[in-house]
Amino acid sequence: MMRDVDPTFFKGLHYRLVGPSRGGRVTTVTGVPSQPKTFYMGVASGGLFRTTDGGATWVAITDGKVPLGSTGCVAVADSDPNIIYLGTGSDDVRSNVSTGRGVYKTTDGGQTWKFAGLYNAGQIGSVRIHPTNPDIAWVAAQGDAFKSNSERGVFKTTDGGQTWHRVLFVSDQVGAMDLEIQPGDPNVVYVWMSRLERKPWTIISGSREGGFYKSIDGGEHFKKIATGLPDELIGKANLAVTAANPKRIYALVEAKPGGGLYRSDDAGETWALINSQGTLIQRPFYYVALGADPTNADVVYAGAEGFFKSTNGGKTFTVFRTPHGDNHDIWINPKDGQIMIQSNDGGANVSTDGGRTWSTQMNQPTAEIYGVWVDNQFPYKLYGAQQDNSTIIISSQPDAAGREEWRPGPGCETGPIMPHPKNPEIVYGSCKGQYGVMNLRTGQEKSYWIGAQSLYGNPASDLIYRMQRVSPMATSPHDPDVLYYGSQYLHRTRDKGLTWERISPDLTAKPACCQGASGEPITRDVTGEEFYSTLYAIAESPLEKGVIWTGANDGPFHLTRDNGKTWTNVTPKALPSGGRVQYIEPSAHRKGSAYYAVYRWLLGDYQPYLYRTDDYGKSWKRLTDGKNGIPADWPTRVVREDPNREGLLYAGTEFGMFISFDNGAHWQPFQLNLPNVAVTDIKVQQKDLLVCTQGRAVWILDNNSTLYQITYQITAADLQLFHPRDVYRT
Repeated sequence: MMRDVDPTFFKGLHYRLVGPSRGGRVTTVTGVPSQPKTFYMGVASGGLFRTTDGGATWVAITDGKVPLGSTGCVAVADSDPNIIYLGTGSDDVRSNVSTGRGVYKTTDGGQTWKFAGLYNAGQIGSVRIHPTNPDIAWVAAQGDAFKSNSERGVFKTTDGGQTWHRVLFVSDQVGAMDLEIQPGDPNVVYVWMSRLERKPWTIISGSREGGFYKSIDGGEHFKKIATGLPDELIGKANLAVTAANPKRIYALVEAKPGGGLYRSDDAGETWALINSQGTLIQRPFYYVALGADPTNADVVYAGAEGFFKSTNGGKTFTVFRTPHGDNHDIWINPKDGQIMIQSNDGGANVSTDGGRTWSTQMNQPTAEIYGVWVDNQFPYKLYGAQQDNSTIIISSQPDAAGREEWRPGPGCETGPIMPHPKNPEIVYGSCKGQYGVMNLRTGQEKSYWIGAQSLYGNPASDLIYRMQRVSPMATSPHDPDVLYYGSQYLHRTRDKGLTWERISPDLTAKPACCQGASGEPITRDVTGEEFYSTLYAIAESPLEKGVIWTGANDGPFHLTRDNGKTWTNVTPKALPSGGRVQYIEPSAHRKGSAYYAVYRWLLGDYQPYLYRTDDYGKSWKRLTDGKNGIPADWPTRVVREDPNREGLLYAGTEFGMFISFDNGAHWQPFQLNLPNVAVTDIKVQQKDLLVCTQGRAVWILDNNSTLYQITYQITAADLQLFHPRDVYRT
């Protein structure tokens, strides 16, 4: 087998964006006061985009320049709009959150970017720039979202990001959620500190440490102020200031007791609870969006699942319509309060009339797609599920005029969604553990749940069948009528879900520590994402009927070789316990061989874990030692074997694509023109390579024929004529 291929050989290969063009989750937005049609959106996992025409078109400006897509906060210098600081790491830590890797800076409007430090700051909630000296900036670092670390709190630079010094630190578990500077006086700096940490089985938001801090010397020293604020269990908060009244501050606070909207009219020295409306502080680990109008101090906006506006200083709120729910940020032009940009789980949207009308979100190919499946038609269709939206079915050859030619399928945002192997008019779908089947010709969907318990609100210990929000499903390569589905058990149906049989024992580790209700110590949030001990991956061998591999989200690998009658735990002894098996790839070339992709970053371990067995799990070889091509701190999400060439593998990591020509012994980047984002799934179909991303939709590398024919002799030759693949006349 070949070891490496000269990267110059790949220059003629390009990924093609398939879509959809429907926007995905946007963490942060901002604008340029002197350029009323210029705005920026930081896609939660998809990089930084800019519009110069008020949202009619968006252009990615960090692709190939910043080596990751996770975005926490963006700030444009008032004194020079060509200077932009980008804090990575989405600060809304849902279960699929991608970690940050520091701060990046441009001084030429995004043409070039440089790393500006704080590599281990994790999720960055706020970046603020001095109004007249862009070399001075402050960063609010939440820290590592999955473990304790010291690089968290407030950092300040006075040399444009060459060096940073930490100016506020509470503990290695308490980070900075938000930071604001007083309009007109950059010596006055406000910060909110609290604990925010995510585990595979729970969300920890809040502790008895943290709260509101103020500095009057440019952030060199801070004092904690609690007068009028909650002082027991203190959770996440967002701050908002207004140039219309520089001494006014709003704070949307998660606390127990005392959560709600607080206001100070004396620069933070004293506070009062103004509004305790529950919808304002719904799921605070994910929302607490807050923005104050810089032209009218009594106008304030607050966002959670809904978005709200107050015109009386926060005393009362009315619904403020936005194009999509689950709201994250708002920026209002300080020169004109009618001009604004707002963001949510559907993208970013611009208004020039105070929110009465908004620009479209259908021009932003920034969807977070959980996984991709295909059928065998020509052109074949792709099936996927988009975060906080619907499932999608889209052609592999969409209309060249746009990427809008898709349709919804069964299930919902979580998926999975996959076609019947022989009849693509029949499509299976899932929605948060609830299975359904749709006839595309009639558009009717029938629900045949395995059990009838809702995931919402129930602790794992009370569930008969523990199902993850993204429950695994798989068709059989040997019998088109067989479909597998996973709880803690493996289930099988032969009649499209009308009846189910359980064909395994509990295939999870089920640690006693981690079976309670999620969300502590303030806010419960039990939505199925934190059910720890469930199956997460299922695959049947394409070479041997009844040889089925499974993987759990709490660690164990299992195998049956007799169609579910008996099971063997085949977990590698060297694999640390507790990681999530994201995908399994049984070999299409060798019986008894399979590949497993495991990640452990929700446990604070960022190492890549790809494994291969060639003897039915009796022994395993780790294919990622941190020295053979995939970096030691790049978590792996998926591995696929090409069915057309033995030993040709593809790996999707948190930060991009890799390829191996020697069965995983060595890896090399295969990023090409793909954005530097998390790769959530990979498929090979009709000799095309399909790449599914978190934050930049779905891409296809058309025609892999050259990859199947590469040899050392060919790469050394001056000229080579390759055999083309079969073509279709249309």
